Amino acid sequence: MLPEVFGVNAWVRSVADRLAAQGIPALAMPLFARTAPDLELAYKTSDLAQGRAHKDAATASQILSDVSAAVVWLQQCCPNAAIDLAGFCFGGHAALLAATLPQIRHSFDFYGAGVSRMRPGGGAPSLELLPQVAGQLTCVCGSADPLIPEQDRTTIRSALATADPSGERLRYIEIDGMDHGFMCEARGSFDAEASALGWQLMLA
Repeated sequence: MLPEVFGVNAWVRSVADRLAAQGIPALAMPLFARTAPDLELAYKTSDLAQGRAHKDAATASQILSDVSAAVVWLQQCCPNAAIDLAGFCFGGHAALLAATLPQIRHSFDFYGAGVSRMRPGGGAPSLELLPQVAGQLTCVCGSADPLIPEQDRTTIRSALATADPSGERLRYIEIDGMDHGFMCEARGSFDAEASALGWQLMLA
């Protein structure tokens, strides 16, 4: 799993623990290991600014290289396991990037902002990489997320439908009225019903 800009904090570890309790070996990967390997932030304004600084220093090529290394490690630990990936916030954006890796069976992008407008480190928007996604990709957004405005959500939905008209392999799911961060119990935007849907998608 790929964390938010707040790093591998208590909530991220709790998600990994919950997956492990379901019998799913889980690895929470530090997205910003190159600039802050031990980053663990709280959900407050000053910490958000710190996390965004590390996010801005990350590049798509670094993210793909680091996820690839994590996948190799997981395959060594669990040789017969399929590799699924879940990312939240900037980790969601990174999950869409990592969906292009051939080892990834299913990638879940939870409220990954900016995918239709930019790519970490520069270049064409990450959404333009959809033709390189061989596995499954599920993008989950809230209709009230200020970081993914309506125009962005429309672009994401359209791009996924163009790449996979059936909507079975590349899926877009929009949850009405949900704000950014609805999966995280430590945030004010947490919503139990929407979070339950997210978990249902991941564990299906």
